[in-house]
Amino acid sequence: MWVRYTINILTHHMFPFAGVARIEKVLIANRGEIACRVMRTAKKMGVRSVAVYSDADRHSMHVAMADEAYHIGPAASQQSYLSMEKVLEVAKKSGSHAVHPGYGFLSENTEFAEACKEAGIIFIGPPSSAIRDMGIKSTSKHIMSAAGVPIIGGYHGDDQSNKRLQAEAAKIGYPVMIKAGMRIARSEKDFIEQLESARREATKSFNDDVMLVEKFVEDPRHVEVQVFGDMHGNAVYLFERDCSVQRRHQKIIEEAPGPGISAEVRRKLGEAAVRAAKAVDYVGAGTVEFIMDAEHNFYFMEMNTRLQVEHPVSEMITGTDLVEWQLRVAAGERLPLLQDDIILKGHSFEARIYAEDPNNDFLPGAGPLLHLSTPEADENTRIETGVREGDEVSAHYDPMIAKLVVWGEDRAAALKKLRYCLRQYNIVGLNTNIDFLLSLSSHPEFEAGNVTTSFIPQHYADLFPAPSAPSGATLCQAALGLVLRERIAAQDRHTGQHRAPFHHGNNQHKHALLSVRPKAFNPRVFQEGSAEVSVPVPKYLAGVSGAGAQGGAVAPMTGTIEKVFVKAGDTVEAGDPLMVMIAMKMEHTIRAPKSGVIKRVFFSEGSQANRHAALVELEEEEEEEAAAQ
Repeated sequence: MWVRYTINILTHHMFPFAGVARIEKVLIANRGEIACRVMRTAKKMGVRSVAVYSDADRHSMHVAMADEAYHIGPAASQQSYLSMEKVLEVAKKSGSHAVHPGYGFLSENTEFAEACKEAGIIFIGPPSSAIRDMGIKSTSKHIMSAAGVPIIGGYHGDDQSNKRLQAEAAKIGYPVMIKAGMRIARSEKDFIEQLESARREATKSFNDDVMLVEKFVEDPRHVEVQVFGDMHGNAVYLFERDCSVQRRHQKIIEEAPGPGISAEVRRKLGEAAVRAAKAVDYVGAGTVEFIMDAEHNFYFMEMNTRLQVEHPVSEMITGTDLVEWQLRVAAGERLPLLQDDIILKGHSFEARIYAEDPNNDFLPGAGPLLHLSTPEADENTRIETGVREGDEVSAHYDPMIAKLVVWGEDRAAALKKLRYCLRQYNIVGLNTNIDFLLSLSSHPEFEAGNVTTSFIPQHYADLFPAPSAPSGATLCQAALGLVLRERIAAQDRHTGQHRAPFHHGNNQHKHALLSVRPKAFNPRVFQEGSAEVSVPVPKYLAGVSGAGAQGGAVAPMTGTIEKVFVKAGDTVEAGDPLMVMIAMKMEHTIRAPKSGVIKRVFFSEGSQANRHAALVELEEEEEEEAAAQ
């Protein structure tokens, strides 16, 4: 792509690259759905795409989509996608004119942006100075305050000692938010534990343990504004997104525009976001995030100096392609539209479909996508994904399977479309949150637009009802599926009978008797909605299935053992921490299920544990005494 040479003397000193540039080949320094998303726009524009991949992603969808692909290391992101040297080496080797960092990984890394500049490669993002200023939370607060952007009080100082941070928390008043890591300390008693947990997570994810302590606003809304700037001093907003409904402080469903927000508040939000962008000479796509209280007062939280996961909802309500804007602006072009040209039309939702178990505290999962069928994509429905049927959802990265994005003439129409499309999704091979998303989007308070960051805990009883007994038809389908699976696996073509016990929720349904002809049935038959059944392990196998069955702790997910707190011979009480696991960017503390003595510890720090693997063997003290006698 060649851009006509234009230069503005007044802005050139501020934006020294506001001239001609060439982007005919772009390296996408990312993976999964965002890499595929960027490649689609690149192809549309006639720009060649270059992929990088780790060992775990060798056969992934983004590698297959790219015009060129290069291996950059092991599955661990620190040795592959987070390696600036390896990514830049590929950029030079492939002759790429630009690097698109996607989101996560190197997207907000100041050193990487500067390294690209030094190598003569365009970094598709803001100037490194903007990344630095917005990445240092204390600096960003000062800049925003000076620019007239509302801010919330807190401590963002250089003294990072536990004593100072705890003193500042007391001064601010509990509850407080500890960032990065997003931990809430509700009293002085739990401050240090939450602080150390936040530090570990921040170090693991960002290699930076600088903490901020801020006043925590109870039941706020999370409202963010999409902004865009160019090298010629122009900046615009593309309206707001509401991302309030979250679990584990991570977004799960987003919509644009924000429900119940008046035109006046919408304008004030947008103008504040543009002031924020101009205060740091922002170029490219960015998101200014705000906390909004019940009276629609809003306060600056942070600025994400990259494209957001939820950017498609902003595209849907403005008829834009923000990745195309990124490529054009990075090449030196002016913004395609100015503020008066950006028209809000309709409403859009994005639902993130994850490999996780909502009924088990949203624990992430990993495994093969044995079957994957999706709604049909059209101009009002987008399936943003980086996986296909047969692919593996890796334990090394984020567990998101896809983003379902829909548009409607108004919020009610968009919500109806969202629920219809969720019912068309069918995934076999691992747990997903699809049924939970259906339950969430059907809740009367969600339908009314009454959303806050506390929505899920506030409506927990409605969103997680007690399991009901499945119908006879459901049990027959389950039995049929089991028979067909066993027959296919054994290459057994004869007709026969099969008796199988099933577990569904807390109910056991014994002996579904079926006589089937496998050839007469399609094993991939689904009805609207889904039900999960499991085949119980026979007692004669349960007795030899490992230490977990004999009493101990098992891995709730596949992940890496980050910390081990116990050793053989230690005495523990029920609830004592045994280990810390890290999986899919989430930290999980494994606690003792009962009091007793540790007999064996099966994993050391840094080792990998599969889901349901026995982590420790624990023997109650009474059992130990009896055995000794």
